[in-house]
Amino acid sequence: MTATLQAPPKTGRVVFPFPAIVGQEEMKLSLILNVIDPKIGGVMIMGDRGTGKTTTIRALADLLPEIDVVAGDPFNSDPEDPDLMSDEVKEKIQQQIPLEIVKKKVPMVDLPLGATEDRVCGTIDIEKALSEGVKAFEPGLLAKANRGILYVDEVNLLDDHLVDVLLDSAAGGWNTVEREGISIRHPARFVLVGSGNPEEGELRPQLLDRFGMHAEIHTVKEPDLRVQIVEQRAEFDANPPAFCQKYRQQQEEIQERIVKAQQLLPQVTLDYDLRIKISEICSELDVDGLRGDIVTNRAAKALAAFEGRTEVTMDDIRRVIVLSLRHRLRKDPLESIDSGYKVEKSVARVFGLEAEE
Repeated sequence: MTATLQAPPKTGRVVFPFPAIVGQEEMKLSLILNVIDPKIGGVMIMGDRGTGKTTTIRALADLLPEIDVVAGDPFNSDPEDPDLMSDEVKEKIQQQIPLEIVKKKVPMVDLPLGATEDRVCGTIDIEKALSEGVKAFEPGLLAKANRGILYVDEVNLLDDHLVDVLLDSAAGGWNTVEREGISIRHPARFVLVGSGNPEEGELRPQLLDRFGMHAEIHTVKEPDLRVQIVEQRAEFDANPPAFCQKYRQQQEEIQERIVKAQQLLPQVTLDYDLRIKISEICSELDVDGLRGDIVTNRAAKALAAFEGRTEVTMDDIRRVIVLSLRHRLRKDPLESIDSGYKVEKSVARVFGLEAEE
């Protein structure tokens, strides 16, 4: 027996609305696709300072519909899905103890640059475990981020072993903490979003490859668009609630499209011939491993679902393949990440589009 409680009224600060963000289509598309299918594997956003990376990610988290969680559970456990439940919740279900369910905003967790591994993964209180015989676990940021978004700004400045821990959890959906022979695991499935400025150094290739998608963003150059962005920001700062009200309808429409896409996703099909072509492109570009093929397949399906279709088209693949492959290409040490030209060239050849251009 389950009882559902309503979420408390919204308090806290007002977030800049997602539909009001001008330009940066690559970043917005890759974030939406990852929310529709978190198994895409997160997104790395590389670009100039002051281009609205953090604003966009907060806006996306605010846009998402509320989720059902088990009340009082530190892992945002899903009352229906065993893969997203803590062991305590599973035990309650087995013992047929009724669960109290509340609605909650999708969690958005910021990872501070100076975070320690204990702060990220959680800690086990050994003294309590030995004296009281209970597994005393203090949850970390990965526990808070379960079923939400984990955002790492300046991910290229983070310790490599911490990036590894984050990527392992994001890929496997579980976090395991072991200390002095005591082991605790809990669900940690989240959309990992990393951002950084290429001038401050690149991520190691093996870490970059673990991110599902890679979006590049640049400072807007057109003067009229720059003026529009500045004016919008001034209007928002002057009266945030009134500014958000203007975009409420668009906000609700995008939210509805995301929910419908999540429901439609299992029915979306990708034709065998198109799958062969994706793999042909990956092979031609000499992409290591199969992550590129898998992510492109998933992203193309998520895009079709977002647009309300159950069949992936060639155009869907063209729109996601650069985002899925550009960071996986072998590159000259003196080159920066390919802007997508090599991928586009290969796509045009494999899909026979060269003659049209």
